[in-house]
Amino acid sequence: MSEPTTNYVDGEWRDSETGETIEVRNPANPDEVVATYPRSDERDAAAAVDAAVAAEADWRDTPGPERGRILREAGTILAGRKAEITETLVAEEGKARPEAAGEVQRAIDIFHYFAGKASDLAGTRKASSGRDTNLYIRREPVGVAALVTPWNYPIAIPAWKLAPALVAGNTVVLKPASLAPGVAIELARALDEAGLPDGVFNLVTGPGSTVGDEFITSEGTDLVSFTGSSEVGEMVYEQATDEGKRVQTEMGGKNPTLVAESADPAEAADIVASGGFGTTGQSCTACSRAVVHEAVHDEFVAELVDRAESIDVGPGLEHEMGPQVSEAELSSTLEYIDVASNEGATLAAGGGVPDGDAVETGHFVQPTVFTDVEPDMRIAQEEVFGPVVGVIEVADFEEGLAVANDVEYGLSASVVTDDHAEANRFVDAIEAGVAKVNEKTTGLELHVPFGGFKRSSSETWREQGDAGLRFYTIEKTVYDGY
Repeated sequence: MSEPTTNYVDGEWRDSETGETIEVRNPANPDEVVATYPRSDERDAAAAVDAAVAAEADWRDTPGPERGRILREAGTILAGRKAEITETLVAEEGKARPEAAGEVQRAIDIFHYFAGKASDLAGTRKASSGRDTNLYIRREPVGVAALVTPWNYPIAIPAWKLAPALVAGNTVVLKPASLAPGVAIELARALDEAGLPDGVFNLVTGPGSTVGDEFITSEGTDLVSFTGSSEVGEMVYEQATDEGKRVQTEMGGKNPTLVAESADPAEAADIVASGGFGTTGQSCTACSRAVVHEAVHDEFVAELVDRAESIDVGPGLEHEMGPQVSEAELSSTLEYIDVASNEGATLAAGGGVPDGDAVETGHFVQPTVFTDVEPDMRIAQEEVFGPVVGVIEVADFEEGLAVANDVEYGLSASVVTDDHAEANRFVDAIEAGVAKVNEKTTGLELHVPFGGFKRSSSETWREQGDAGLRFYTIEKTVYDGY
């Protein structure tokens, strides 16, 4: 068992007031305790908020280029530890090594990207109708940002919230997910070593019901950014808005790939398999519905089944697809597989726990494909969050669009087609915040907006790129007649 890790508050590594800890176990080998972290409560969270409030004025007055310098240095420190952080991510969350390494690199890239933005935040000048007036718009930090992040991208999502918040001049309190907090703590270590002033960034581990609630409802926090399930996110939004805070929530998805009549079935199967089975299906943008034209349906299914059955499942350091993050997540996926079968869908691949020495322990599940899925089945409507793809057969492109849109979610969607007019029609009609043509539903660029429609998002503010900076800043219009 590793030594306990402490919270990071006001520039110090502190034990929790509770004296209690959370054990994080390796999902590939649940007997292995990877690390222990504080099971903090409202007292620890309140101390973090107090530190952020106390540091707010000085950080706000710190020149943008200096804020950027610190962020850039932290990114460089992370890059020097990439291999170590990657192994921590695999051990705690279960991702395959290439996926984990890619996520760590994304965090590094995000820090460097927003460091470069730090010199561009002064505002804009406009022409005044008066000869003796200078008219300009300043962008200023909002205040103290409360960030609540999930376990499935435990370093990338904290990074894409944290970096724009800091560069814009806000101070921050962060509650990472209890299932995999270790790599978020590496962000704190890197920023501390890069010279971030005390209190500007604070991290507290513990339950959302205590630490998260205190961050969201505290009088000291001014804005809230949450990523997680729709059920929790909707409660967070209500709590935060009741307190008059600026809030963004990014939540669940039921993401379709529409396979058109003109599509190559093998290419479409590659795209769907990558989007549906990558990261063990534990992405909010994962493809869980393949909406397939009847003319290519049978060939597509054969190709997709072949890909599902060829995936090497096992511990993430050596295998292509790792475990689900916890016993609860595995049980939920297996329950959905039973539900799909009971509702009349046909199991075409997978559907259970794999065999073999590599997977005799751990939260492993087979990549799973269902056919004969009807649009109103639970497997076609509810987020599974595991490597399960339901194939829905449609008669034409317009029916495919209707089926793709006929869910409560609208995060990411893609189309596979060789018809340019169909591609344009898809982009126009799809009800999703991310629309892709001949690409998988997963995978995001860091410099463009990210967010969803319907129950996938609060639809208030977008994340990443300039959109992320807009959330963490507020405009002040200045009429200068001096």
